[in-house]
Amino acid sequence: MRRGFLYLVAIMDWYSRKVLAWRLSNSMDTAFCIEALKEALSEHGTPEIFNTDQGSQFTSGDWIDVLNDAKVKISMDGKGRWIDNRMIERLWRSLKYECVYLHGFETGSQARTGIGKWLAYYNAERTHSTHGILTPDEAYASKTEPMRMAA
Repeated sequence: MRRGFLYLVAIMDWYSRKVLAWRLSNSMDTAFCIEALKEALSEHGTPEIFNTDQGSQFTSGDWIDVLNDAKVKISMDGKGRWIDNRMIERLWRSLKYECVYLHGFETGSQARTGIGKWLAYYNAERTHSTHGILTPDEAYASKTEPMRMAA
């Protein structure tokens, strides 16, 4: 934001790159992350494996309990291993340069609305090179093998 900070969590399907759920908070606590996780699990089912970085929200007992209760295997990135989380890091870069930096949101509600619109665009309209001509929504729905583009 132009002044201050907001914290964003997104639950992403790695294959399709679809953002399954997201939440914004003005504090870096665990509750908003767990809300997004529970929404993703209830609306999209349980994955076999769930990967995060080693942030305090994702190592908390409450977060781990939700995944263990759902019988999901937990995977965490190695310390300093940005490449382990490259899919979500690419989302953050795109979101920042295509939305956040362009709008300089003044309030949390403006940020929530703007980010929500961009994420809806990202899922439904923005094609991803991994999928050829498919959007994340289309790739998630079709579960097709990714089309490799020639260089």
